[in-house]
Amino acid sequence: MSAPAAATATGHRRSRPRVGHIQYLNCMPLYWGLARTGSLLDFELTKDTPDALNDLLARGDLDIGPISLVEYLRNAENLIALPDIAVGCDGPVMSCVIVSQRPLKELDGARVALGSASRTSVLLARLLLADRYGVRPDYYTCPPDLSLMMQEADAAVLIGDAALRANLHEADRLGLQVHDLGQMWKEWTGLPFVFAVWAARRDYVEREPWIVGKVHEEFLSSRDLSLKEVTEVAEQAARWEALEAPVLERYFTTLDFSLGEPQLEGIAEFVRRAGTGHGFPADVRVELLPVERRN
Repeated sequence: MSAPAAATATGHRRSRPRVGHIQYLNCMPLYWGLARTGSLLDFELTKDTPDALNDLLARGDLDIGPISLVEYLRNAENLIALPDIAVGCDGPVMSCVIVSQRPLKELDGARVALGSASRTSVLLARLLLADRYGVRPDYYTCPPDLSLMMQEADAAVLIGDAALRANLHEADRLGLQVHDLGQMWKEWTGLPFVFAVWAARRDYVEREPWIVGKVHEEFLSSRDLSLKEVTEVAEQAARWEALEAPVLERYFTTLDFSLGEPQLEGIAEFVRRAGTGHGFPADVRVELLPVERRN
């Protein structure tokens, strides 16, 4: 990503954008192509957990990055979402689950462990259990380790790689039921669900619209290349993960990395069903980076 000039019209030199990177498998297709094209060299990349990156972007220590849907909604006045890029699903998601020792309708008053790195998934799970199954469990937060969770809890909410491992291996070995949050939402509403969006700080968009546009284009190109070469992406990921390449390929192609009208409708329905009391107003909307600002 080379700027058309070394300095902006106001005379200050451009610096590399501070961009967040979640080190979860669900984001690998969004970053893999960046390494292939060399675009990663254009970023000052910060790798961290979803929770940490949420906070960094919200307080202005990152310029652009992934942010959980709930945290975007809580900070919408300071953020602008990048169009057509997100992490979501239109049916099963595989890596956001409730793992339970008993049927969900029997969890009223039961202890449910919440993985510490799950904000949007936790709210979604609470909504599903309360409004779809009519139960009010006793929730508590702990590290996302399924074996430890099940020592004290009747069920657990997991996201990311820990959820994927639980879904595909650990739950069956422990005799536990797995309930996919994406599938449950789809059955409940008929809509896709978005777990995280990519957003830029509003002040950074005002200051560096060209850079934001180029970062957006490079992420879209990376995603498209990764999905085109998804078998190779899965084979590379399998070298470092306790999951086989065909399983990872199925996972990468199950995820929905788009953010268009169906996904925005799903977000609006989530906001409506969540109601008040979650740190965002009932009329909050996702503002997308306008096309004209990317030129």
